Amino acid sequence: MHSGKLDIMQQPTSNGTLIARLTGKLSLETVNSFLQEARAFTDEKLVLDMSSVSYVDLAGVGALVQLFVHRRGQSKKLAVAALTAQGAAVLQVAGLTKLLPIFPTVEAATA
Repeated sequence: MHSGKLDIMQQPTSNGTLIARLTGKLSLETVNSFLQEARAFTDEKLVLDMSSVSYVDLAGVGALVQLFVHRRGQSKKLAVAALTAQGAAVLQVAGLTKLLPIFPTVEAATA
């Protein structure tokens, strides 16, 4: 079992985009607090910097989809950036690479 925590550091930009740098594990133990915190972001565009996420499980994948749908319902955008190899593989297996806007870098996601 992968226990752990997930920290979110906010980095607002000047163009209405919020970069949220996630550090830790996006897993069953952390998805509730992740969703609670991420749903509170009201910025026009939210970029999740996943470069420091060491582990993503199916609960984490589900949380990303929930956040995407929540933001789309508010006419706001979500982008996922800088996935680790493990995170990218999980999203690929879950078939989400066509649903979620995924970028190789934070810079590409904010461009």
